[in-house]
Amino acid sequence: MPAATCGSVSALTLGLPVSYAVPAEKGALPKAAFVGKAPVSTKLKSSLVNDVASISMLAILRPANTGAAEGVRNREILVLGLRLAKPNASIPVEVIDHIAAQRSGGILFVCVRDGSVADSSTGGAGAETAGAGAGDGAADAATLTEQCAIAVRRLIPGKAGHTVQHAVYSSDWGDPNDVLLEVEDMTSMDEVWDSLCSQAILGVADPLDVDGRIMRRARIVALEAEEAKLARDHARVKNPAQRNEIYAKLHKVRAQLTQLRG
Repeated sequence: MPAATCGSVSALTLGLPVSYAVPAEKGALPKAAFVGKAPVSTKLKSSLVNDVASISMLAILRPANTGAAEGVRNREILVLGLRLAKPNASIPVEVIDHIAAQRSGGILFVCVRDGSVADSSTGGAGAETAGAGAGDGAADAATLTEQCAIAVRRLIPGKAGHTVQHAVYSSDWGDPNDVLLEVEDMTSMDEVWDSLCSQAILGVADPLDVDGRIMRRARIVALEAEEAKLARDHARVKNPAQRNEIYAKLHKVRAQLTQLRG
């Protein structure tokens, strides 16, 4: 029995066992089913209609087929395929945020687009809060090839007591044949979910301390931007006292980066 597909991607091409796969005849899902009963913005409706060509259920992960115990946060995890309509389309952040918010369990989104070869590495590998804009680039059809990225919606790690906020995180775009998921040897569905999030956000399957690693990476990105600015300021400023002050800050930032990277 053939498995449901999103473009050329299926549960099987993702490296998942046959027992996880949804049959092809049950895979196609009407986009209207995801609008829900609550009012949605005109922008979200437009994105569902114009940016997403189709939605497919590719796989369902449960204790019965994974061998992992039922989790506190996740009883089952869905793998949804989003076939994007436009060449070089961005990750449909608002659509993913809206769909994922309707479920208590996790959803891994497999986004498939036609993209330019030169644009294949400009996916995500970062977080976008819902409502962030998504632009599309035009491209000659002859230069396009199928590309795939995975995305998740996850709580933004932060200190206790702060306002709860979610973000959509995604991997870079890549060759669909290179997008493989690892879910073996997990003790619980919560651990499976953390591993899938780690794969989408950090590029590795390790389920341990995902939030801590996300926060560390975000801190590194912020410090790298600060380092670049201080280096430019140091090269531009002529006053010795100001140069020394900037260099001291630059040295401190570089020391923090060394520690975090280590």
